[in-house]
Amino acid sequence: MTQSVEKTQRLQDLHHQGQQSPWLDNLRRGWITSGELDTWVSSGIRGLTSNPAIFQKAIEGSEDYDPQFRELIKDGIAVKQAYWDLVTSDIRGALKALYPVYQASNGIDGYGSNHY
Repeated sequence: MTQSVEKTQRLQDLHHQGQQSPWLDNLRRGWITSGELDTWVSSGIRGLTSNPAIFQKAIEGSEDYDPQFRELIKDGIAVKQAYWDLVTSDIRGALKALYPVYQASNGIDGYGSNHY
């Protein structure tokens, strides 16, 4: 059995055996745009959490945010509002990936938690 299959099986077992809902404690745009978040969800992730420190690392550690940030600043958006636009965009992308979990669980799972 490959590592990926084992990971998927463990996550799914965790949910089915004890009604546990494994969540990711991280989010970054590259996971959304590459489909990696969809893979995590297919593997058994039932939700995710984010916070300013997570977004700081994601934004500083990647060029994925640069085009949107440049466009917002060019359009006269203040830096603080531009940050919130970046964050909101990622949260919407994450919720889109989690929506099938939300539907399948009748609203029990499939959430993103943001601690600000």
